[in-house]
Amino acid sequence: MFHSYAAIGDSFTEGVGDELPDGSVRGWADFVAMGLAIAAREPIGYANLAIRGRKLGPIVDEQLEVAIALKPEVISFNGGGNDMLRPRMDEQVTADRFRQAINRIRDEGIHVLMLSGANPTEHLPLGKVFDARGARLTTALIDLADVPGVTFVDNFNDRGLRDIRYWSADKLHLNSLGHARVASNVLTAIGVPVPDEWGVAEVAAAPAGLRSRNTAAYYREFVLPWIGRRLTGRSSGDGRTAKRATLEPLTPDSAH
Repeated sequence: MFHSYAAIGDSFTEGVGDELPDGSVRGWADFVAMGLAIAAREPIGYANLAIRGRKLGPIVDEQLEVAIALKPEVISFNGGGNDMLRPRMDEQVTADRFRQAINRIRDEGIHVLMLSGANPTEHLPLGKVFDARGARLTTALIDLADVPGVTFVDNFNDRGLRDIRYWSADKLHLNSLGHARVASNVLTAIGVPVPDEWGVAEVAAAPAGLRSRNTAAYYREFVLPWIGRRLTGRSSGDGRTAKRATLEPLTPDSAH
């Protein structure tokens, strides 16, 4: 049982796609923290340093040492998704940087939750290209699953999670159902019960959603703005700071 948890990463870990009524985002890492608090039956410390749009390099450079300095019992680490969406990606450099980050956390005696991101490529333009990159990156790092002090949660190869029901309107970010399923994968991997009220099992047992088409409206609303940011060197995370920069207490009551 972990009583302090820090998360680092990009939009996947920040929780984009799982928007709350007040405009903030929740996401799987928040769900994991809630599950830990409920299982512990006492407050835990939880920090989330992830910022949307970040490539792997900035995640490591800007978030890793900050998370380690908080001295949590466990750190979750995911990155590389934004690298895979770029026209060019040095897969070996990305894998090496990922591996170095995992070892840096382990060197501090902190347990690592190493996550592969969920796979959106069945719904995206050029999805086959991104799927191949993600598969190669996951394969290049799979040996870390056997390293002491590392728990590997392979969401990329969770076939059920590819169902359109788990994805938000942009088809790139998970919705609340998808984030809850990822959290369920994480909690199951570390032996923590998944709260029944999340309904993860019921959603998984329901019929699969119909495959959606990428219409002209979809390209106008989501694809073209994304291309515009790439061409101008902007990011969806520009000007943003961590939503939970310190190990703030999360109580079982607030988690419920």
